[in-house]
Amino acid sequence: MSFFEELKRRNVFKVGVAYVIVAWLLAQVADLMLENFGAPPWVMKTFLGFLIIGFPLAIFFAWAFEMTPEGVKRESQVDRSQSITAQTGQKLNHTIMVIMALALVWFAWDRFGATPEATTPAEETSMAAAEPLNTQTNTAKSLAVLPFVAMSSGTDDEYFADGLTEEILNSLAQLPELLLTARTSSFHFKGQDIPVQEIAATLGVHHIVEGSVRRSGDRLRITAQLIRAADGFHVWSENYDSTSSDTIQVQEDIAEKIAEAMNVVMDDDKREAMRKAGLRNVEAFVNYQKAQELYGEAHGEVNQLKYLRRTNEQLEKVIEMVPTYPPAYINHTDLFVHMLLDDSVGQVNEGVTPQDIEAAPARIMEDLAMAAENARNFSERNNIELDLAYVSGDWRGIRGYIERFLADNGCDEATWAPGLIAASGLSSRYTARAREIRKCDPMWSHAWFTESRAFLWAGDKEEALRVAREGMEIAPGGWLSIALVRAMVANGLYEETQHAITTRFRLVEDSLMANTLRSAAMGERAAAATFFEEMMSLPNAPLFNESLYYAWVGDRENANRRAAQIDAHPFGSQSLLLLVYWCACGAPFDLEVTPNYAAKVAATGMPWPPASPVAFPLKDW
Repeated sequence: MSFFEELKRRNVFKVGVAYVIVAWLLAQVADLMLENFGAPPWVMKTFLGFLIIGFPLAIFFAWAFEMTPEGVKRESQVDRSQSITAQTGQKLNHTIMVIMALALVWFAWDRFGATPEATTPAEETSMAAAEPLNTQTNTAKSLAVLPFVAMSSGTDDEYFADGLTEEILNSLAQLPELLLTARTSSFHFKGQDIPVQEIAATLGVHHIVEGSVRRSGDRLRITAQLIRAADGFHVWSENYDSTSSDTIQVQEDIAEKIAEAMNVVMDDDKREAMRKAGLRNVEAFVNYQKAQELYGEAHGEVNQLKYLRRTNEQLEKVIEMVPTYPPAYINHTDLFVHMLLDDSVGQVNEGVTPQDIEAAPARIMEDLAMAAENARNFSERNNIELDLAYVSGDWRGIRGYIERFLADNGCDEATWAPGLIAASGLSSRYTARAREIRKCDPMWSHAWFTESRAFLWAGDKEEALRVAREGMEIAPGGWLSIALVRAMVANGLYEETQHAITTRFRLVEDSLMANTLRSAAMGERAAAATFFEEMMSLPNAPLFNESLYYAWVGDRENANRRAAQIDAHPFGSQSLLLLVYWCACGAPFDLEVTPNYAAKVAATGMPWPPASPVAFPLKDW
């Protein structure tokens, strides 16, 4: 008997076929269950690894062992005249048919029944109303922690005071009973002599925490007080005279005393969560404040990468001292993401080498994996894993992360959630969530930008404009001017748009691109081309804008050409999703020219073409 015939006799082929089908079916079920349970990506990868390892083991078992009426025996111990491999083969045939039927049912359900049905804006608004949101009804327990004042002028004293403040914020943020204003809004009032009643009214809180720090050598004097804004009554106050080595203990005592004064019932679990929330290292939180300052400067300049490199120098010091602090890892990724996004559109940045680009994906994955591993609560972990799924390019389970983000009631934003939600057609469910996040941090211009864009993508262009206008009065800056112009153009307010462009933009390239958008929306092709060409003639002109321009003016051939080039890049799908979000023009390209991105759209159930929040008469597809 030949070796091939012996393999057939021992049912090795049938066992192999059965194993492959069963493994495929188990993988599909595991993928669905792990996604719904919020398991990190490594769990699925480990499971698949075991399935792969199991295949050669199953083949070896089929070759070396045989089923007999007396049970499993080694094949060498079975009399060929008594072998029942033929009967076993028939049973395997029936088993394979049943498993294949189950697999076909699963495939049909997954392909035709599992894709979310499109919902109307009214239906999505109704769904959003059912989501649990932080409605801030219990405002009596709302507070803001203002930056402690540095009363001495030694080296790093101001960073020390800011770090102490942020440590207190981190601790109090772990208590769900408290409605706590986020850092950006609290620090907005740094150095301003404004009555606490006015600050509290601006932030929508009932209590204010303020304090001061004086350092002299190794000696510290820290004062802290909790003030009821309505009447200026000091609910709690205390002075601490200590040494630098006692800083962490003092900070923890301040946070706990504030919580108790706010009638939060403390227990060991809450105290432990508060202790784990911050850096708990004086040198680390001073370096983190320096990194925060540089990070803010980076996002207000054209040459972002220069500032982000300096930011990372400080963050790496923090990570070395405290390797369990998620925000440090999250901010550390920004440099590498910008490198990859720029490289995907052909942008050449001074000082960025091919080796930098090659190493960037691994650096991002390592950072976000460490951030997720050390996440301080479920919401933070889900948001990090959502971002991790986006930047990794493995979008199969991303819908589950989005659903959990939308159902959350916390103040934390996932970095890449807005674009993913818009491309997924879920913006009508996102508007309420975006508004709650903005209420947590009302002086953060980016929160107003995100809320305005959410309403624009949800089809409520009037509310998008109202939010952008209100935001420009309260927290102007950042990208909010862009959201204002988009909302004005969507509402057909072209003269008002021109005035906003003239008065609201600091960077020349931003104003030129806004004029390109306005002209394209008015159907003025020649004017749009003039503004665009002037913008592209600037040094280091952002090449990402090239794809926006081609889509806005209806240049389908060039739009597809650029999209195909981007799609071929390892980070291309991530860039193309941002193109969809920033274009706000429906389909910025034909899906068939971007096979990599098309596969991700199919895997996530994203609608195509996407919504078109802004009308562009020159674009006919």
